[in-house]
Parts: sequence; structure tokens; C-alpha cells
Amino acid sequence: MEPARSTSSPTLVSRTTAIDPPAFATAFDALPTPRTTWSAPDDAVVVASGAAATLTASGPDRFTAIREATDELFDSGDVHAGTEAARPRVFGGFAFHEGACAGDPWKPFPEARFVLPRIQVTFADNGTWLTVTDAGSDASTTAVEERLDHEIERLAGRSADGPRPARPGIREQRRTTGRDAWRESVTAALDRIRDGELRKVVLAQALEADLESEFPRAATLERLAGKYPDCHRYCFEPDAGGSVFFGATPERLVSLRGRTVETDALAGTTGRGETPAEDEWLAEELLADAKNVHEHELVAETVRDQLEPYAASISAGDRRVRRLATVQHLHTPITAELDADRHVLELVEALHPTPAVGGLPPDRALETIHETEPFDRGWYAAPVGWIDAAGNGAFAVAIRSAVATPDRATLFAGVGLVADSDPDREWDEVQLKYRPILDELEADG
Repeated sequence: MEPARSTSSPTLVSRTTAIDPPAFATAFDALPTPRTTWSAPDDAVVVASGAAATLTASGPDRFTAIREATDELFDSGDVHAGTEAARPRVFGGFAFHEGACAGDPWKPFPEARFVLPRIQVTFADNGTWLTVTDAGSDASTTAVEERLDHEIERLAGRSADGPRPARPGIREQRRTTGRDAWRESVTAALDRIRDGELRKVVLAQALEADLESEFPRAATLERLAGKYPDCHRYCFEPDAGGSVFFGATPERLVSLRGRTVETDALAGTTGRGETPAEDEWLAEELLADAKNVHEHELVAETVRDQLEPYAASISAGDRRVRRLATVQHLHTPITAELDADRHVLELVEALHPTPAVGGLPPDRALETIHETEPFDRGWYAAPVGWIDAAGNGAFAVAIRSAVATPDRATLFAGVGLVADSDPDREWDEVQLKYRPILDELEADG
């Protein structure tokens, strides 16, 4: 294990004030790199910049290392926030597994990285808030308040300014897995399932796209927000070197507030219809499909089992269909009340990877993924989210995602395999899951 490292000591000063709301895209473009954005259906929209502190870790104990470093960072905090949503939080994510960031395009991304932003703009239900934070032995109230005034001036009057940049267009695409290789991989995995070695495994593909023009970060995030308002949307720039990991995921891993936990089982997929009647027919077919229902129940059962050691009570809602712009999923909401106070990262570690992105049993599924996938997963399908000083937080599963540089994007998508999976149908499902990001890269019109 590599212990979590911080770029500053844990003396923390933070101040917040209400501001006139700038436009999201112009606020994003106005702030210096590295930048972070976070948005969820039940959370404020955050656009953040810089790093008052950066926490990194690697190895199998990276969750514990980040938890301990976060607690140390917040312990000496002098925080004045006008609203809970604008209080300082650390934002970041983890690698899917140890060693997952060794190759391209993941080299700029540590196996765990969280930042306490120096500047945080929070779009909340009760207004827009600007938070400035500093940490370290030289952090002072005077310097933070002066920086707050400076950032107010920088953001003042920044509203929507002209048309958004067009989608960049794709010059060339390259797959890591061809169709024949995919059939062979799926068939080999199904043999393991039928032999009893596995109950389920999730295999993924990667797609490289060379772009015709520079990747427009703010405009892409805005378009994803408009098209996927019910998803968790995220953007992480690991440094000022040009990489960004972003996406719009429908899958919440866990949120914790006090002792109340909310999570989801999300597995089983079909497309959208061209008419309302076709849409409804596809949804009913999904609810009745034995393969998809079996895959979904494996996920829901495992999530409940993983929460049970921490919970005083657990309840699950009815299985339903969740509609997104390009796909429909089987969805079961799950809530729990904890039996004691817990840090959100204890639950993140317990739940990751869910069978929706890994498989069962977890160790054999991970072994199969290692042997089969010809690329590094990096942060794909891993936990991304935020933590506050109380140990509360929210994390999503980073699917429907890509890593982009100014001239290239690498997209990731996967499918769950169970005993009666068909290689060609699973191939088609992967292509469907590329669409949320691919639609934002292909040229307009």
C-alpha cells in the first residue's frame, strides 16, 4: 500500500458568499485548471478549480488511505459557509482495481485522487455560492477573504456568451476488441459460467476516436446535462496537462447522509422505441425477459448482502424500468439505516465493484476481466464522487464515460454476461451504451 499523500498540511480555512449566478459554461471556462464538476439529480451542481490540497493513494488499501487523509484534512478546518451545499468537499475517484491506471490513456490518473478545490462555485436550490478554501501552514483568513473578493470580480457578469462550440467530429475510430475476438471472449466466459466457476461477469470494450477539432469540454458537459438530467454527471482533470475523465452515469453507487444510505441496483438493458407505443413494448419485454431479470436480481441481492453488515434495516423498492435518452434499464432502489456512524468510504469499499460492473464471485470475475480485456479500465466503472467533513458523501459508478484530450477520446462500455447470454446481442448492447458519449463527439448535422 502507498499511503495517501497530501500536497499541504491539514490547516484549512474556507469562506463562502452568495453571488449572482454565472452561466455554467462560462464559469467553467473562466476557472483555471485542473477543474472538477459534479452534478446529481438530488445534489447541487458544482464547478470547482485548483487544489487547496490533493490526496492520492494506490494499492489495495487506497480507500482506507484516502479516508484517513480526508479526516486529517478536515479536522482543523475553519469553515464559514452560508449553506450546507457550499461547504468544502473533496472530489475525486478511484481506479477500478489495483494497477488499472498503468497504460494509456490513464497514466495521468492515480489509483486514487481527491482534491479539495481552491475555488468552488455551487449552484444550489437556495442560490449560487462561491467558496474559496486554502490549506497548509500559511493558510490565513485574510488571504482567503481577499481571494474571495478577487473571484467575485472574475465571475461577475459572466452569463451565456454566444453559441456553444459545435461537436468536434470524429476523423477515425479504433476498437480494442473486434467482433470475432469478442465472440471468442464471451464464449469462453460463458463456458466458465456453465462450469460453475462464475455466476456472472461483466466484460467491457474500449473505443478510440480521433477528433477533427478540439474537444469542447464545457459545451459537452452542458449538452450532457440537458440530455441526461437524471444522471450523475462528472468531470475530473487530473492535472493541467490536457486529460479529462467525464461522463453521465445512471448508476449511483451510494450516498450517505447521517445514517441514511441510498443506493441502486441497475442491470438489464434494452433500447428506446421510435414511438411511445414501441417504447412501452420494449419496457414490458425487458421486465419479462428471463436473462435480464436474472442478471438484475444477482445485482440487487448482492447489494443487499454487502450492506447487511453495516445496517440496522434495509428496504428495497419495486423493480421498475428506468428510461434514459438512448436506453432503458431495470432498476431497484435500495435504502438502509446504518447501525452506527460510518464514513462514506467504508460503504464505497464494501460495495465496489458491484456485480453490475464486475461479476460474481468477485475474485473470479476480476480474474476473468484481467485475462480477457486488452486495455486498462482505469477509473472506468469505478467509484467517483465527493466527501465532506462529516464523512457524508455521494458516489456514482463511472460508466457512460470517456477520457479525452484535446484531439482524442477513449470511450468505455460493458455488458453483464450470465448463462444464457448471446455474444451478438451483447455486442449490440455495448454499441448502444457508447451512444451517450459518442453522440457528443460526432459532428453536428
